Amino acid sequence: MSRGKDGPEDVDATFAEIVADLRAGGFGLPEPDTADTTDPPGAPGTERKTPERPAEPPAVEAPPEPGWRSGGTSWDTTIFSDDPAGDDEHYVPPEPPPLPRPKMGAFLILLLFLAGLFLLILPGVIGVGPTVATPLGILALATAIALLLLRVRQGPPPGADPSNGAQV
Repeated sequence: MSRGKDGPEDVDATFAEIVADLRAGGFGLPEPDTADTTDPPGAPGTERKTPERPAEPPAVEAPPEPGWRSGGTSWDTTIFSDDPAGDDEHYVPPEPPPLPRPKMGAFLILLLFLAGLFLLILPGVIGVGPTVATPLGILALATAIALLLLRVRQGPPPGADPSNGAQV
């Protein structure tokens, strides 16, 4: 079998060769009759037996029991039927906890961030030239981002026992 870079050059010839190898091995051929055809017909013990056919077609198998991977209802039932919970039984989430009060550091970071954006976008409004406003705006934004990153907590919250395992 000759192969090119990405596969066989002649797919049909390769397929025919594979089929011929399988047929030579006896795969896919009908099973030979077990009756001896050299005896004359009607001789004792040489009656040709016809293959027995079942009287009824095999019954259609029932769908398998729902296992751990499939639910107990079919797709159509799930999609097209009414909500099994009904309208009067729905989940009402609890009220969220109140937001924490912002601290003075958060106000400073917000002020530096807004001042840096203002100096970069509209420096002429306050009468500062772009040559002075651009470095000051970049410095204010960089300081705000650095302070924001320094406020990120590392480790467990205060008062937590670190040897207590995972906390939800």
